This record gives sequence, structure tokens and C-alpha cells, in this order.
Amino acid sequence: MTHPFDPKRGVIVVQAELFGPVGSAVLSLALDTGATATMINVAPLAAIGCDLSPSAEFVQVTTGSSVEYVRRVRVDRIKALDHMRDGLPVLAHTLPTSATIDGLLGIDFMQGRKLIVDFGLAAVSLL
Repeated sequence: MTHPFDPKRGVIVVQAELFGPVGSAVLSLALDTGATATMINVAPLAAIGCDLSPSAEFVQVTTGSSVEYVRRVRVDRIKALDHMRDGLPVLAHTLPTSATIDGLLGIDFMQGRKLIVDFGLAAVSLL
């Protein structure tokens, strides 16, 4: 199934549903084939009950402008582009207030599948 995107937006944004120990949340994630790991804003992760305590695992992440240490937490399930991944580790990172997305859908989610981005039709699919 194909999913439309707004080519005028500058980034490809897809809807994703995240499931955690105490609930779920529907998020807008930028499709990012340059991100090796999926990154989610801290607030929705806290809302669905992910462990964001100081004892959580921290990993080093290189962004476009710096090197940072962020929490890596496991979500119960993430659903996007008609596919699901159970127990996917995601990076918990506070995004800038100017961000119009809730995070990035990285290649860890798409691993082993075929991603098709059709700019002529402004649609994306994951097979």
C-alpha cells in the first residue's frame, strides 16, 4: 500500500503508532534513510510508559551538528507504513521546539524491506 506525502513540506513525513507498557501514541515521523536508528521525542515515550530513568542505557549519537549521548529505550511495538516491529530499540531525544515532527523513522525499522519513494506520485511504500 502506498502512503501519500506532501512534497512541499521539505521532508517526507509518515504516521506511526508507538506502543508502550501503559498506552500508545500516534506520531508524525520524518522518513530518514540517513538515520541508522529511529529517534523519538522524549514526551511521547514518557506518555506510553517507556523507562526514561537516569539508569537507562545511554548511547553516543552523531548528529549533523554534534555528538550527543541519548537514552536508548525499547518500545513494545511500532507500526508504520503497514509494517510492525516488536521490541524495537529507539533513541529518546528532545527535539527542538521548532521541529514539526515527533521524531525520525530510521533504517532500523525498514531493515530487510524494500522502500519505494515515488516523487512523481508523492507517495511512499514499504514492501
